[in-house]
Amino acid sequence: MPPLHRLVTTPRYADVVTHGDTAYWVEVADDTSLDARGQIGQVLAQIDATLVTIGSDRTRLLQIVIHLADLTDAAILDELWDAWVPQGHPPVRARVQSGLGGTCLVEMLVTAAITQQ
Repeated sequence: MPPLHRLVTTPRYADVVTHGDTAYWVEVADDTSLDARGQIGQVLAQIDATLVTIGSDRTRLLQIVIHLADLTDAAILDELWDAWVPQGHPPVRARVQSGLGGTCLVEMLVTAAITQQ
């Protein structure tokens, strides 16, 4: 059975869980005082940083499930997404409206392939 690793754990969650050559994690904006454009841009940058940490890159993204507090922000998401996703390497993507609560406007659940650790 492939090894399972949890990176940076709290009593409630792990920042990243890897199982074999797959990593799973969630990103929300570190600064939720930003508007939708700012939060979405920050989350995409945070995904980039996590990919570096786990030894992966955008071309190895498998799936991203995007939760928006308000679907009226979908056009902003799509604009930033299209500029961020490597041409020819889009992951499976779902976008849903969720009651995220507070000032959090976006949350992304990410699955990516990694090199065996």
